[in-house]
Amino acid sequence: MCQDTLARGGERTLRCPHGHSFDIAKQGYATLVRGRVPHAGDSAEMIEARDDFLRAGHYRFIADAVIADVPPTSGLIVDAGAGPGWYLGRLLDRRPDALGLAVDVSKPALRRAARAHPRVAAVLADLWQPLPIADGSAEVIVNVFAPRNGAEFHRVLRPGGVLVVVTPAADHLREPITEHGLLTVDADKKERLTRTLGAHFTADHTASHRRRLDLTGDQMRTLIAMTPSARHVRLDELAPGAVTAAVDVTAFTRRDRPLPTPAADHGTDR
Repeated sequence: MCQDTLARGGERTLRCPHGHSFDIAKQGYATLVRGRVPHAGDSAEMIEARDDFLRAGHYRFIADAVIADVPPTSGLIVDAGAGPGWYLGRLLDRRPDALGLAVDVSKPALRRAARAHPRVAAVLADLWQPLPIADGSAEVIVNVFAPRNGAEFHRVLRPGGVLVVVTPAADHLREPITEHGLLTVDADKKERLTRTLGAHFTADHTASHRRRLDLTGDQMRTLIAMTPSARHVRLDELAPGAVTAAVDVTAFTRRDRPLPTPAADHGTDR
């Protein structure tokens, strides 16, 4: 991609001054990659389950924590790894002068993210590759349970901008992990976060947030269905129970001069 400015070239097309053209899907998102993306992201079933679980309000406390770390802004808020766009939508509700851009590699996610809020645009892009966003154009980047690319986040974020990252704490979802053998939280998560973002950002503060979720059997099925572990669990045999939801929310500021650059974080927290 030439990284030049895109403008509408028709109802369903974006074009740059050099003649590059990108289609806008009928569901409202634009695909800003050329060629085949090596991974398709979360499946339609996972996105449907996540959207249902989030809309039910179980993770509202996470959205509130993110909102608390985002300063008032009338600029662009980028949700890197937006999923169905629920967190970005809640954030825009509280920042009425801001615009939102949902970035994800999953087409089922973007179909929902494009409708998550009237001030959201949605684009298909690979977070592990150069992002189709102009240098210094974002006031805020939020990253909730998603891969992190420190070099690209630094390029996209304006000087003085804020990056807010949500990662699972060690005891996040400990009950279904123990009971059903779900994928566990990486024990080196904090060190990996520092390693992948520390060259480009300075951590201002980290806050831990926990809730006990008392879930019905149906809610437990939805919770597990939105994770990569769903294919390994008999979802018709789940009982109700208590679940610990525990996350760390870290606010970063952009370094003026990056340190030597590590590799992008290709992991996922879901």
